[in-house]
Amino acid sequence: MKIPKRIQPLVEDGLIDDVISQLMSGKEATVYVVRCGSDIRCAKVYKDAGKRSFKQAVQYREGRKVRNSRRARAMEKGSKFGRDEQETLWHNAEVDALYKLAQAGVRVPTPYGCFDGVLLMELVTDDSGEVAPRLNDVVLTPEQAREDHAQIIKDVVRMLCAGLVHGDLSEFNVLVDSHGPVIIDLPQAVDAVANNHAEWMLERDVNNMRDYYGTFAPELLETKYAKEIWSIYEAGKLTTETVLTGHFDEPEEEADVDSVLIEIEAAFEEEQGRLDRIANANDDD
Repeated sequence: MKIPKRIQPLVEDGLIDDVISQLMSGKEATVYVVRCGSDIRCAKVYKDAGKRSFKQAVQYREGRKVRNSRRARAMEKGSKFGRDEQETLWHNAEVDALYKLAQAGVRVPTPYGCFDGVLLMELVTDDSGEVAPRLNDVVLTPEQAREDHAQIIKDVVRMLCAGLVHGDLSEFNVLVDSHGPVIIDLPQAVDAVANNHAEWMLERDVNNMRDYYGTFAPELLETKYAKEIWSIYEAGKLTTETVLTGHFDEPEEEADVDSVLIEIEAAFEEEQGRLDRIANANDDD
């Protein structure tokens, strides 16, 4: 196929030898299957900020540090240079998260670097070498749903122990290969300590997974892993070896109205995003 304009510099630099096909086009990026020497990988080409729906919402950018004071000031002022720097920070966030999580044992695609807004990474495939399907395209047995849900919960814990929360985890951001779920799409990953929204983002991530796997194994719908995980984390006792039960006793105290409103707003945004992703998935089909 014709080499996309954004990928051309990587071809000229010898990082990519050929573009085989377009894998998918979403609201944030377009992904291509590419050949790098004898390896088949994928290239994620981020869309310009003005063409994205996500648009780096403020709650996701909170806590991301910029060491260079000049760049930080430019980003605060919103100058063209500042916007360009914000874009670079957004792109690098995903590759940094991928490296960090791969090292922590989380099942994510292996990253090979980000070059001018193009992320090169492993192409996740099934046993036959075909591109692995998204979770929302897979029909699971109750046993497989329970097993894969347990794997996702372990990876969420590993992520949190590594200091990160995915922030947009759903059945649309998980691939399924022969070994189970693989978590993808991490540009919006947040710092669990520095971001004040990390708790409800983690709760939304975990509950999204509970609700989806629960369609195949209904008993999962009764679990409360999100609150259990965060309470243990907040107490400073969460490790990758922590044994979870899925049970959590709610404290008997007055409701935090502000938190409730935030959760309602987040749930509304998530539902809107889910409907948009379903529409996009149907369009891709």
